[in-house]
Amino acid sequence: MTPAHHAVAIIPTSDIDASEAFYRKLGFEVASDYGQYRILADGRGWHLHLTRQPGWPRHIEDNPFGLYLYVEDVDAIAARVRDLIIEPGAPDHKPWGTYEFSLSDPSGLLVRVGRIIG
Repeated sequence: MTPAHHAVAIIPTSDIDASEAFYRKLGFEVASDYGQYRILADGRGWHLHLTRQPGWPRHIEDNPFGLYLYVEDVDAIAARVRDLIIEPGAPDHKPWGTYEFSLSDPSGLLVRVGRIIG
């Protein structure tokens, strides 16, 4: 990845502090803090922007969005967030060729963490 060519997810949240704490457990740190807008990074390629959106989502179970974080050591990340993993027995090998686990952030965003196996 070159610094000039990459994508960054902008994630709305009604509770920016809770979202920041959640993503810190996954290994992110605050790179920039503008109060209601925070830029997070893990120093190895993951980047996220959190933006405060009061009332988003109206019902957590209605959040239709997701985020996939690719990482080599899936088990190390899973160990840090074991209590938040939503699939029994995960991480595990999926039929679509990944080793992964899933969790939900405070706004109901589906977050998958995994790697391609082959």
